[in-house]
Amino acid sequence: MKYFFSAALFFSVLGGYAQDQFSGVFKQINADVQQNSKAYQTLKYETETIGHRLTGSANGAKAEQYASDLLKSYGCAVKFQPFEVESWNRKSISVEIGSTKNSLGKLKAVTLAHSPVSANVTADIVDAGNGLEADYEAKPGQFKGKIALIYLGVLPGSAEGTKSLHRSEKTAIATKHGAKGVIIINTVKGGVLLTGTASVTGKLIPIPAVCIGLEDGMALKEKLKSGMQIAHIAMTNFSGIIKARNVIATFKGTELPKEKIVVGGHLDSWDLATGAIDNGIGSFAIIDMARTFKKLNLKTKRTVEFVLFMGEEQGLLGSKAYVEQAKKAGILNEVKFMLNYDMTNDPKGFSTSRAEMKELFTAWGSDIAQIDTGFKNLFNAGAGLHSDHQPFMLEGIPTGGGFGGKLPNNSGPFYHSDGDSFNLVDEQELKNTVRYSAMLTYALANTLKIPVGIQGKAELKAFLEAQNLKEPLMIAGEWRW
Repeated sequence: MKYFFSAALFFSVLGGYAQDQFSGVFKQINADVQQNSKAYQTLKYETETIGHRLTGSANGAKAEQYASDLLKSYGCAVKFQPFEVESWNRKSISVEIGSTKNSLGKLKAVTLAHSPVSANVTADIVDAGNGLEADYEAKPGQFKGKIALIYLGVLPGSAEGTKSLHRSEKTAIATKHGAKGVIIINTVKGGVLLTGTASVTGKLIPIPAVCIGLEDGMALKEKLKSGMQIAHIAMTNFSGIIKARNVIATFKGTELPKEKIVVGGHLDSWDLATGAIDNGIGSFAIIDMARTFKKLNLKTKRTVEFVLFMGEEQGLLGSKAYVEQAKKAGILNEVKFMLNYDMTNDPKGFSTSRAEMKELFTAWGSDIAQIDTGFKNLFNAGAGLHSDHQPFMLEGIPTGGGFGGKLPNNSGPFYHSDGDSFNLVDEQELKNTVRYSAMLTYALANTLKIPVGIQGKAELKAFLEAQNLKEPLMIAGEWRW
């Protein structure tokens, strides 16, 4: 009986795939993107003319308008989705360190969002290692009223299997143990400074958090082995409620208009550079996917929404607003799949939170690989946090996107740094993101049946636990069970 069921399922699945004759459209998408893609030049214009896209800033508003105008110029049906956001901007920063209060010397540093609007603290530094609970338990009571020194990733020589939490989660743990401030050591050689949020909620945190370079940080760790080190951190920042806008281009489904595929990525960036990699290559790929759909007049059974989220860097604020507004309107259950493009570049396959999608994704990938052997039809199933798929995933919605590519021109070290500029972008690799992802979107929107549905509460809880996401979600206050 078990064999009969398996065989029946197998042939049922094959029958479903037989309906997916998409190779002809895939070839049209491929030809159009290779010949007519505008992603590279429009991203170049944005980075050189507007600059950074910090949510809540004048530049952020200009970027929202530019994205909307671009999509309209391609003939897309476009709307803004306004939402209120607690905007944060850095103003002044001074970090001084020395063995005594009278021998402090300035250290190059950058403020992490959402540090207080004003802070002026002086305290002893205590090495918190990787910044995990175990590091604090090893030094009980030693961090209260002190400044915690934390390595951003996992320190070389750490025990096998040591977790790597997000900087915001490490800051939350330090705050819980009474730290007066946080100094985070970046992992990139050459003194590169990283920004980003140190808040798990997207709201102001109670203590100042800063990032210093790898070499300075490791030298400081060595000094702490032989004696006391004191830090003076002084900063001012801006925080206030402003309005931001997601940008949405909608292609209404012909047969199942109330079933929706959301293709999203964040338009906003940090302000140290122009955010060409994070997330220019993702957001402008999405804009070009929409251009391709319109240029080819592609029709889909399901509705497709290409969404450019603002506020991702400050706490997934735009994607959370999208989900909350859909819940209030009673239409969130229309979203059947969410594809997220955050620093996606030159994908070699597809990734998804739901392993059950393997057969479909690799079947479509086979067709793509016949068009271009550079596409390796890789598949990955798994789930993580800290990008715009998260609010959807926490509602049980399947998520996915491109997988297996590498960032262009060794741009990884410049993540969230002052080096994230347009010269790092590779035109052909950006085109690859557009064409393969447009094919995946078209297939998802047209396949006869998507084999996974929205997870219920119990199923979602078990899934998140299996993905080892309970601890970070508990730290962030987003564990609902």
